[in-house]
Amino acid sequence: MTQQALLLANLGSPASTSVADVRSYLNQFLMDPYVIDLPWFVRRLLVSLILIKRPAQSAHAYQSIWWPEGSPLVAISRQLTEAIRPLWTRGPVELAMRYGEPSIETSLRQLAGQGITSVTLAPLYPQFADSTTTTALVEAQRVIAQHKLPIKLSVLQPFYDQPEYLDALAESARPYLQQGFDHLLLSYHGLPERHLHKTDPTGQHCLKSADCCQRAAGKVLDSCYRAQCYSVSNAFAARAGLRPDQWSVSFQSRLGRAKWIEPYTEARLNELAGQGVKKLLVMCPAFVADCIETLEEIGIRGREQFIAAGGEDLQLVPCVNTHPQWVDALAKICARVPQAL
Repeated sequence: MTQQALLLANLGSPASTSVADVRSYLNQFLMDPYVIDLPWFVRRLLVSLILIKRPAQSAHAYQSIWWPEGSPLVAISRQLTEAIRPLWTRGPVELAMRYGEPSIETSLRQLAGQGITSVTLAPLYPQFADSTTTTALVEAQRVIAQHKLPIKLSVLQPFYDQPEYLDALAESARPYLQQGFDHLLLSYHGLPERHLHKTDPTGQHCLKSADCCQRAAGKVLDSCYRAQCYSVSNAFAARAGLRPDQWSVSFQSRLGRAKWIEPYTEARLNELAGQGVKKLLVMCPAFVADCIETLEEIGIRGREQFIAAGGEDLQLVPCVNTHPQWVDALAKICARVPQAL
């Protein structure tokens, strides 16, 4: 019987917190045309300007959340890989990062070297975006073509609407919700608005009304990152038994001067504090593993900002990470992916 390997793919991290390693990582990440979708020369010029100061700033941020075993994102992803192995009986389970190590190229070549000819690629992103899901798939296809690997890929699609994932998300957050809070902010990674327009199959989405993403359905929902974020939020709130006034959605991690999707998390933190919210919970459901965007951007800087604006406490709700229900959910979701023929 042919073995079906499972390759979990996440974004990646620098090899260390040194400025040199952070610069190398940022260069690889930002030069990806699916991340900064500009012509190569313009992208190269922009990234070169970013790399003048950003590596030192980011290195300081990474130092504030780095674990003894390395990057939290990579460490948690490795733990998830180990946890899912006993549940995946079809073949080996490996981990790959789109940027940094272990790279998609390294992992696919290792699997091919073991005689594996069939791989389920599982990008660990609940919502679809070219800058996450698409680039992971394109890189895997490039590696297979360039090295002539005899591997057929099947691909896990964004799982924002899968009941097992949503149930695990709600269950992982339950202990924090039970502690009491004034408001829950669901903060997702942001995207430039032009990314939404590029993937819109109708050419009209996001141009008709400000709340279109909250009502999206069909093929628009299938390709719209922001609409999928709202879909997750509504499904989570229903499972958690939250009233509409108890939670809201925002988008974080802006880069550059382009128009990004709103509302911005930074602005919402100030608004909520100004509205009298004292105890704020923040979840980041665009991520399945805690990383610099959750631990540092929200857990450290976001907390400092909220308190400075008049709040009393901001508590970061951890990502699903290696929660047992999430591990089980991921194994079941991946098992439903049709094998490539």
